Amino acid sequence: MIKKTVKNVQHALEGVKDGMTMMLGGFGLSGIPENSISELVKLNVKDLTCISNNAGVDDFGLGLLLQKKQIKKMISSYVGENAEFERQMLSGELDVELTPQGTLAAKCQAAQQGFPAVYTPAGFGTEVAEGKETRDFDGKMYVLEHAYKADFSFVKAWKGDEAGNLIFKGTARNFNPLMCGAATITVAEVEELVKPGELDPNQIHIPGIFVQRIFQGKNYEKRIEQRTVRQK
Repeated sequence: MIKKTVKNVQHALEGVKDGMTMMLGGFGLSGIPENSISELVKLNVKDLTCISNNAGVDDFGLGLLLQKKQIKKMISSYVGENAEFERQMLSGELDVELTPQGTLAAKCQAAQQGFPAVYTPAGFGTEVAEGKETRDFDGKMYVLEHAYKADFSFVKAWKGDEAGNLIFKGTARNFNPLMCGAATITVAEVEELVKPGELDPNQIHIPGIFVQRIFQGKNYEKRIEQRTVRQK
């Protein structure tokens, strides 16, 4: 069995350079690759194109990269929790490609499965479809969306083994699994790293074939974007 483990996050991010395109998993702040993002900040790589459903918050997640102006282009869906993102977008400092959430997921999955493109009805007749090929299927119009091309994919799983098999927990399953194998190199950070054979095969969400590097993360904050509680 091929061993995919690397010693730490520093080894996991070897080869990251300025100008690269990278996918980053998570939904809101749930299941984001905190260790990998922190290391990207330390490496101070510039001119990045980041594909992620969210853009973090001002002082956490991708917001840390935005603070240091490391992101040149952001491809995402929901970005309403980040004031710095808004400021950079409105000032023209940041190139932004807003994408319907389902389309973003489909384009990641297309890259994962080796499809060059997908047709989707989302966005037809709007600015999203401008300059793109459209086609009629059974009387309904669809927009051609090309699969994403990324150098690195950074995902975070609950458990994983040394062969790269992964189990995700809760909302972290929304985008992390779709980004595994959707880039040239997929880096998985996990809360718990175990030996091959310790995971129940029936519970594995992503097989190790989609992962090139895996390491056990640490010091996860697991922040919540908006905490709402009922008054007593």
